Amino acid sequence: MTAMLGMYDMPAIQDVNDRFWSLIRTELGTGPDRLDRDRDVWEIWQDPALVLAQTCGMPFRTRLHQTVQLVGTPDYGLPGCPPGHYCSVFVARAGDDRDLAALAEGVFAYNEALSQSGWAAPVSHLLALGLHPGHPQQSGAHALSARAVVDGSADLAALDALTWELLCEHTDLGPRLREVAHTAPTPTLPYITAPGRDAPAIARAVRAAIANLAPADRAALHLRGLVDIPAAAYLAVPNPPAPDAFRPQD
Repeated sequence: MTAMLGMYDMPAIQDVNDRFWSLIRTELGTGPDRLDRDRDVWEIWQDPALVLAQTCGMPFRTRLHQTVQLVGTPDYGLPGCPPGHYCSVFVARAGDDRDLAALAEGVFAYNEALSQSGWAAPVSHLLALGLHPGHPQQSGAHALSARAVVDGSADLAALDALTWELLCEHTDLGPRLREVAHTAPTPTLPYITAPGRDAPAIARAVRAAIANLAPADRAALHLRGLVDIPAAAYLAVPNPPAPDAFRPQD
């Protein structure tokens, strides 16, 4: 059996996620002793022995929705977002006062092409404004996208709103960046389990674990509860063109 809560598992809160998983496992009465932090996320998401993992909305709608079960959607209480929703935050260097249109003409750092918050939401936002990322540059992680903007190798990035809050809390990046714009909210990163698992029982265990978290741990994870968002709501979110569509041609 395997479990993974690695979408918001930066070193500063790994111990908190371990305690969260321990509570879930106790409620379930089964599951691995430890969270999996070593294997590729796609291998974990598609593992037939998966008990619980968190995925991103874009991988769910593009590849996973027919091969996993939804457990529920965590509510992080993010400003301006309905329960169980999040948005992307466009960031630029502090002191760079260019508007979004001008920034988009430069280098746009994104974590990966199958990221809802790092690619799909910001690109859809830009296209709706008649803009597009002029020079997409893959970073590999939201924190690395933010660092690329700070270091000057990128002009603009879009970060998952919760990741942005966590980076502001636990790194030196917050004061060195400024918020430029927010995208429209979409359903946030859902919990999933393998086919054949008792998804409602797992959801009950997650709800009980959230309620039983120490207040400091619940605050550290920004968890408010678990909500039920249907798969159709995830599948209705649009998929913009891939990064290659915007890269300058030689």
